[in-house]
Amino acid sequence: MCSSDLLRLAPGTDEIEVRGPNVFEGYWQRPDATAECLHDGWFATGDVGSLSADGYVRIVGRRKELIISGGYNVYPREVEDVLRSHPAVADAAVVGLPHPEWGEQVVAAVEGPGTDADAEALLELARAQLAPYKRPKRIVFVPALPRNALGKVVKADVLPLVGG
Repeated sequence: MCSSDLLRLAPGTDEIEVRGPNVFEGYWQRPDATAECLHDGWFATGDVGSLSADGYVRIVGRRKELIISGGYNVYPREVEDVLRSHPAVADAAVVGLPHPEWGEQVVAAVEGPGTDADAEALLELARAQLAPYKRPKRIVFVPALPRNALGKVVKADVLPLVGG
């Protein structure tokens, strides 16, 4: 466990916890929500990360977005970064859909007017760069990913686009 006065992070990949005078004391009149994120003075940020040997924190995703497929943890950001590396991809959003055998399966919505050939090229890219359990089982092309007022992709709104 890496623990300083301000940061706490278990070895490997885990949720990042912080504390300090600038961290809030809880949600206004919501003790249940406060109890979910504050533990002995440590605030669970919802961000999942790892700590490098030289002390840098690498954020790999959000806890709520984690996909568990066949008992393996899949962080959507890692898969999205691979898909975004393809020159034909403007943006991508990866979500988990229920699967009867694996728990969840990885699927991707890709912004743009893609074809079956484009989907196959992206799947080939994923095969070259990702472990089998992290690879999207399906890629759906959409004209635009759903975004909130700040321009962030709304993952809950991606689910219906990919069949969820």
